[in-house]
Amino acid sequence: MITYPEGARALVTGGASGIGAECAKLLSEKRIDVTTADLSPDADEYVDVSDAESVAQLRARVGHVDILINSAGIVGPSTPVTRTELADWHRTFRVNVDGTFLTCRAFAPGMVDSGWGRIVNLASIAAKDGNPNQSAYSASKAAVIALTKSLGKELATTGVLANVVAPAAVESPMNSGTDPAILARSQSLTPMGRMGRPDEIAELIAWLSSNALSFSTGAVYDASGGRASY
Repeated sequence: MITYPEGARALVTGGASGIGAECAKLLSEKRIDVTTADLSPDADEYVDVSDAESVAQLRARVGHVDILINSAGIVGPSTPVTRTELADWHRTFRVNVDGTFLTCRAFAPGMVDSGWGRIVNLASIAAKDGNPNQSAYSASKAAVIALTKSLGKELATTGVLANVVAPAAVESPMNSGTDPAILARSQSLTPMGRMGRPDEIAELIAWLSSNALSFSTGAVYDASGGRASY
């Protein structure tokens, strides 16, 4: 049975749209006090996850949370490695990797102090396969997987579990500017023959955020329509 601690509080970065918004909706339906944080004015709180001071201010405003879902991210440049600008590479890493690191660093200590917590970071099947013409995105999401594996081991005896979800391409605003050829390639590699939906990914994340999860940390959970092979 999926249950959550009484009075559990959740923070969802990138919570104004896509997977993050669906996570916020689903957890709210489960009577969890959810705060969304995003660059968008539609979120409950403003945050630039790539900026340490912005994350620190968010921590000061929000206070303790029991569940942290790091859904904020960008696709970055859709270019060959040889034509990828360093500034674009750095920006992709700042949002996808630094953002995940900064929020985990800010909110994990409070979870440890309380003896219970769930952290779910969003990676991608690209982290495993490496999408051509998406080197920055693929490499940054691979870094998110490695970060989560390390964090999961560090917190393994504290009651705080950290895991990562690796979806295939999902129908979300984040992919609205992605090269259609890249999305078509992803779909062609997916045995189910379609893109994922944000609500499908949210269901997995909700489970990973609950008491039902008890003996898994630092693990990668695929949501790839059969594409993932390891």
